Amino acid sequence: MTDTAPAEAASAGGGLRLHIPIHLRWGDLDAFNHVNNTSMLKLLEEARVRAFWVPAPGEDAPATAVLDSSIFSGVLTLIARQEIEYLAPVPYQRHPLDVQMWFGKMGGSSIEVCYEVFSPAETADLQRVLYARATTVIVKVDAATGRPLRLTIEERRAWAPFVGEPIVYAHRR
Repeated sequence: MTDTAPAEAASAGGGLRLHIPIHLRWGDLDAFNHVNNTSMLKLLEEARVRAFWVPAPGEDAPATAVLDSSIFSGVLTLIARQEIEYLAPVPYQRHPLDVQMWFGKMGGSSIEVCYEVFSPAETADLQRVLYARATTVIVKVDAATGRPLRLTIEERRAWAPFVGEPIVYAHRR
């Protein structure tokens, strides 16, 4: 995996996982010298956009980047719910975090995106750290009517290999 190219790998919970490298910015840190919770949501958003949204012409993107939510598409992607479980503080580092993504569920007009945020893949010879696990539920909506839009056949086909077990959070066990 390079600093910009996503990769795919099998998951222990069934299905494939996308590996999206996301660089930290110095401004992502808070006064305690670790990634702030609002910055974590932005890092997850960046990984999600790179993994699932149609790229601009000439940009590299994984085969899962089929969601057209451009300003001219008439489609909105609204966040219905987000949850993050922090397992270790994320310190600043120069190598990109390894954001692993899959779907815990695909509904009629919604998807449950699951994430695990690991220390950089470049530290594979060292003990990898799982910093956080998260879930985002996204609903596709018609911009003109505000009504839910069904996932397309193309979206389902591209995303089906990445459906696995949803995250079970510690507070729900």
